[in-house]
Amino acid sequence: EVQLVESGGGLVQAGGSLRLSCAASGFSVEDYVIGWFRQAPGKVREGVSCISSSDGRTIYPDSVKGRFIMSSDNAKNTVYLQMNSLEPEDTAVYYCAADREPRMCTSAIISPYFGSWGQGTQVTVSS
Repeated sequence: EVQLVESGGGLVQAGGSLRLSCAASGFSVEDYVIGWFRQAPGKVREGVSCISSSDGRTIYPDSVKGRFIMSSDNAKNTVYLQMNSLEPEDTAVYYCAADREPRMCTSAIISPYFGSWGQGTQVTVSS
């Protein structure tokens, strides 16, 4: 059974940093496409990063490019999201997601249709 457990969320001041972790079980992260998403109250879920299984590239939307860094530790079967220069607009519940389908993560799109999701971790950035 595919399971994803996020951790590392919390309250941070604007300009600060947080590192989120996504511990995977039931599969190997190196064999799946992994994505990070966030959802703020009243807003649609937004993809903030993904790692393509086809070429290992990480993809970011302009809203987080240069501030967020996604990485993977295959030995620990864990994926991370380093978030720097946080802004109040980054406040949201952050989720990691996994899928076998390579088209979930391309240079053109971070698909919202990943098959497996974690429970989410709250990130709150105060001004």
